[in-house]
Amino acid sequence: MEAPAFAIGQRWVSHSDAGLGLGIVTEVAGRTVTLGFPAADDERTYAIDSAPLSRIAFQMGEDIELFDGQVLTVQAVEDRGGVLIYHAVDDSGNLQEISEVRLASQVSFSAPHQRLFAGQFDRNGAFRLRLATLEHQDRLARSPVQGLLGARTQHLPHQLYIAHEVARRYAPRVLLADEVGLGKTIEAGLILHYQLHTGLARRVLVVVPDSLVHQWLVEMLRRFNLRFSIVDHSSYEALSEPDPEFDEEQPNPFDQSQLVLCSLDFLTGNTLAQRDAVAAGWDLMVVDEAHHLGWSPEQASPEYSMVESLSEETRGLLLLTATPEQAGEESHFARLRLLDPARFHDLEAFRQQEQDYQTINQVVRELLASGQPPGAERQALLKTWLGDDLDELMSSADPVRAIVDALLDRHGTGRVLFRNTRASVGGFPERRLHTVALPCPELYQREGEVFGEPGLTPEYRFTDETWLAQDPRVQWLEQTLKDLRREKVVVICAHAETAMALEVHLQLRAGIRSAAFHEHLSLIERDRAAAYFAEDEQGAQALICSEIGSEGRNFQFARHLVLFDLPANPDLLEQRIGRLDRIGQGEVIDIHLPYLQGTAGELQMQWFHEGLNAFEQSCAIGMPIFGQVRDQWQAVIDGDRGQAGELVSRTASLAEGLRVKLEAGRDALIELNSCRPEEANALIEAIEQEEDDGRLRDYLHTACDIFGVDVEEHSADTDIMRPSEQRHSGQLELVPDDGMTATYSREKALQREDIAFMSWEHPVVTGVMDYVLGAGLGKAALSTISVKGLQPGTVLLEAVFVVHCPAPEQLQLSRYLPLSPLRLLVDVNGRDLSSVLPHDRLNGLCSNIPRRTAQSVVPRVRAEVETMVEHARELAEPRFEPGREAALEQVRGMLQPEIQRLEALQRHNPAIRDEEVQYFREQLDAAETAISRAELSLEGIRVVISA
Repeated sequence: MEAPAFAIGQRWVSHSDAGLGLGIVTEVAGRTVTLGFPAADDERTYAIDSAPLSRIAFQMGEDIELFDGQVLTVQAVEDRGGVLIYHAVDDSGNLQEISEVRLASQVSFSAPHQRLFAGQFDRNGAFRLRLATLEHQDRLARSPVQGLLGARTQHLPHQLYIAHEVARRYAPRVLLADEVGLGKTIEAGLILHYQLHTGLARRVLVVVPDSLVHQWLVEMLRRFNLRFSIVDHSSYEALSEPDPEFDEEQPNPFDQSQLVLCSLDFLTGNTLAQRDAVAAGWDLMVVDEAHHLGWSPEQASPEYSMVESLSEETRGLLLLTATPEQAGEESHFARLRLLDPARFHDLEAFRQQEQDYQTINQVVRELLASGQPPGAERQALLKTWLGDDLDELMSSADPVRAIVDALLDRHGTGRVLFRNTRASVGGFPERRLHTVALPCPELYQREGEVFGEPGLTPEYRFTDETWLAQDPRVQWLEQTLKDLRREKVVVICAHAETAMALEVHLQLRAGIRSAAFHEHLSLIERDRAAAYFAEDEQGAQALICSEIGSEGRNFQFARHLVLFDLPANPDLLEQRIGRLDRIGQGEVIDIHLPYLQGTAGELQMQWFHEGLNAFEQSCAIGMPIFGQVRDQWQAVIDGDRGQAGELVSRTASLAEGLRVKLEAGRDALIELNSCRPEEANALIEAIEQEEDDGRLRDYLHTACDIFGVDVEEHSADTDIMRPSEQRHSGQLELVPDDGMTATYSREKALQREDIAFMSWEHPVVTGVMDYVLGAGLGKAALSTISVKGLQPGTVLLEAVFVVHCPAPEQLQLSRYLPLSPLRLLVDVNGRDLSSVLPHDRLNGLCSNIPRRTAQSVVPRVRAEVETMVEHARELAEPRFEPGREAALEQVRGMLQPEIQRLEALQRHNPAIRDEEVQYFREQLDAAETAISRAELSLEGIRVVISA
């Protein structure tokens, strides 16, 4: 091999240490050459005939950066005495003559062939991983279930339908009003996950009652891998005192994280926090238990006013409540007013619209029942509501569906309200109550309080273990667990101290495998307890929970629930039972309730059971009734047994009346619109296909091999991943040093919350993909091949092209543009050999070249590679244009109907703002402009040399 010709002023890069940056030749003496590396403040001397250096020469059209930070585009290159002179233009179009001496010392090679020539190439496995990453990203971007793959949730049709329907919208503003137990929190989490995963939202604020902060924190992390930061009083106490000598603003705690969780009570009571929350700016806000936001035309509650001020500065808004109309028409209107103040701007007009809607509802029921387009008589009526738009709707492919959607959108609560009921969804288990009357021990009668709210948990005042020996509930629990020794049993009591004492007693005194679950444990300790309980063979039989055990966890693999005591609050009782009473629970739920006779516990049991029927039926009406009878309830619970019968009968009467009222107010049409089974089942089928084909596991195993992470099988569909001593940098650093257990089975992930649920949208997988593409891994590779009929020394180029289309992520242009990587195999004469040697077959024939050998080969084949890159580009360009036109048609098909819908709404409701319509027009213009400027980008090359 001929020694390279060095000249002072030339720029070279080191193969062996690219971190040195771009070197400059400072001396050529005999058989040695000396380079300075300004970026590393270093100088190296090499033997000329074996220097591990590559010449850096930029080509026409490439960008160069100068030492002063200026970036120019090369127009022509001239060689003057061995030193390159670039004729390049700046941003203003001015042509400059630049010596390579002036190039910046820090250089990043983005083009694959530049990386190859600079010695920054990888092995074959990295190139294969890059192409696989591009293919998977493209497939997932086009998938109808993008954004819905990564949630650790059951496949429930109504949840997936709502999530898919709402999450695809830009800045969705909706009311999620499913009944208790149908999973509004999961629906909200699915929407958040989708919006964050697809870039439709980046900053999210969740506002919940103080008692639900922990539940939301755990639920978002466990089910959706969303790490929220809590902002509360401690966040402000942690701020340092301002220095009077410096006029520096205090940092805004709401700016410290993209995902923030905050309690409604804290925000309402802290003026500074309200100001900071509004100033921080959000893409999406979620408000749970929204029925607590009081409002009337005369006055708004502080909570409502605070949420309203935030909603005015937030693009998207999700309100969650199980009782959308329970608090009255005014309250229902108030929440709709938060969502869309332009549309719901007048209470009296809303009342009139609701009356008119009953007639519309009847017409729609008839249309849906017949499945046939309306006749002349009905068309005349429909024309009064839809105007001239009816003619266009009648000519659509599915006129019934088109008319129903238009009526919902324009005259009902349409796109802003989603409500499913237990009756409409079905699939809930039967509940059976087993009460056991036990004598109240003398210990409590003598020294304890057996009435009032303390009487619901009389053992709580005793700090030692004396109560365990005397409380008959303990002996009953021990015997019951022995009788149910083959069954999993959840035991819930009010206080952590009670749970801890019971668990120790069962383990040490009774020999019953049990685990405690309470607020004094860390999240990891709770995980371990839940995992121990979930184990089939050697796991705990009983999980002893404090009240926190009724929040945020799903134990529906068990069917026996022991209520060691009772809460005062009906909603807390429903939450306790709701840990087992979930949709999809296949067994009857047996609720075991030991109570002490002659105590507040017995009176509370009677009120819950005979008054509210709260044990054997889901009770969404408990709190409104509790509010009406609270004074009488308090008197009874304090020991006035004479009023107990009247309290029970009054409660039962109120409950029956409220249930009838709610049933009469049910809107079957809204429920139908909240879950369309055929669409929901198609989503479920698409998700299951993604999970069952094995591609994810193969992809991740390949990545682990390249990044130095060992994988061993744990059990069926489950692996253990541990970093090896050879672990490389990259996003697999998300795998902790002590390893992680991950399952690809949704069923196992739902049973074992301590095991990671690996999906295409898990942070480890998305992190690997981002690293592979962002860090340039596999962008250039060199290999050898031995094939009969291929002359030794023949050079082939495998090139991979993708569409490059800079645009705001929220436009989601990847759903329309042909991003599928285009793979071509060419020779130096420009012949397309792609079909002769497909990628998979070529992989089986290729072998890696030792790095030292490869570094000596690259300079020899440089001219051929540059020629083949141009050939490949010439072959690729014609294949791109048809895809560009198809993408334009698709994006118009998405946005133009939304513009037309708003324009139609504006004719019926003058409060629809011109800016709302203009926004979507601008979105369409931006998408069309971005697609028209899209171009092919070379994303990877593999040079193949025949041996």
